[in-house]
Amino acid sequence: MPRKITGAAFISLDGIVQSPGGPDEDPTGGFDEGGWVFKLWDEGLEPTLGALFSGEYDLLLGRRTYDIFAAYWPYVEGENKPMGEAFDRANKYVLTRDKTELEWQNSHRLAGVDNVAQLKAGDGPRLVIQGSSTIYPDLLAAGLIDELILMIFPLTLGQGKRLFGTGTPVDRLEMTAHTVTPRGTTIATYRPGGELPPYPDTAPDPIESEAEAVRQQRMKEGRW
Repeated sequence: MPRKITGAAFISLDGIVQSPGGPDEDPTGGFDEGGWVFKLWDEGLEPTLGALFSGEYDLLLGRRTYDIFAAYWPYVEGENKPMGEAFDRANKYVLTRDKTELEWQNSHRLAGVDNVAQLKAGDGPRLVIQGSSTIYPDLLAAGLIDELILMIFPLTLGQGKRLFGTGTPVDRLEMTAHTVTPRGTTIATYRPGGELPPYPDTAPDPIESEAEAVRQQRMKEGRW
């Protein structure tokens, strides 16, 4: 049976996923709201996160998220140490063209989406994506993601890296579960829903007014 790939992301209402964990996590592009998840931490997420990281799993990561994790989780102490130990034990599969050595134990480089497909088709525990926004478009386009768990915080960030960036395919998603925490965070779970249907014959016909003809012409000329 193929391995299941689940993408789980903290996301703002305007689609930003950059640097949720800390102020210095990822300031790329001048992003200065790092750590936004903990500014509005929601205990209502804990059952979802507990289920996500229970049992056996491996991690599927982009290179920058891998670097962030590798600099934090092997060294963490206190109440987060058990999570660090679990991440240490898990295989970390890193989708990257960077040839720099992956020094964290149990880390493996994947050169491209075809390698992810081979990994998914083999034996092993489920694969969990954390962060790693750059890998979503290609994996979605290749039909490799089985489930998305989006933890949507009630805030807007205005700028930053988005989960669904350039190259994201036009597809439907089917919601399989959802809940809203008392603090207003929406936890929505989706699975692939197939291609969008064609524009229906039952939809209203366009109005062929003179004003619409002028508007269409302005669009063609780049003046609209």
